[in-house]
Amino acid sequence: MLEIEFPVIPALDLSDVQALLFTSANGVRAFAAASTDRSLPALATGDATAREACAAGFLSVESAARDAQALARLAAARCRPAAGALLHAAGDVVAGDLAGSLSDVGFRVRRETLYRAHAVRSFSPALLGDLAAGRLRFALFFSPRTAAVFARLARRSGVGKFCRAVDACVLSEAVGRALQSVGWHDICIAGRPDHKAMMVEVDHILKAPGLAGERRP
Repeated sequence: MLEIEFPVIPALDLSDVQALLFTSANGVRAFAAASTDRSLPALATGDATAREACAAGFLSVESAARDAQALARLAAARCRPAAGALLHAAGDVVAGDLAGSLSDVGFRVRRETLYRAHAVRSFSPALLGDLAAGRLRFALFFSPRTAAVFARLARRSGVGKFCRAVDACVLSEAVGRALQSVGWHDICIAGRPDHKAMMVEVDHILKAPGLAGERRP
């Protein structure tokens, strides 16, 4: 639902930075493209983002295993306000108030916009074909923004009716609310806002009675 753009970034000044904050895998990729420094501690919202940081070669990586508020708590526990700034490697659109939460307890947060996420203007022909043919059984949504983009395009393209045969698995209630204008077979909310909990919901959907049979709009 989003196209990611990594613009050319001038060399980052990290002289006053004590740790890096990553709220997405794209933030990790963008920072890794902009800087060769892997020595700073990398604190991530969730396990998938932490794995991306490990793969990028960061020497010290820790996951908050939840969301931005959990990341703020982790940063406050691992860092000291007097030790330097916290650099948030972010996109042009940021959910939550990570900087505000940390500022409230004395930290200085430097947000660096290292990538841009543009909403796609239309569904791909493959997705339209799969929806119309009833080949999709469930859809995963990890953010309110991507969910809202899907809902808007579904209404505009007239394929929303085909979603009645699809289960939507969402990361949080906020993501689910962004999808409510589309008629789904069901909207399943993960027990925790992380990738592992999403996979648990997918497993429940796959084991649901009647899934083996064909659903038709």
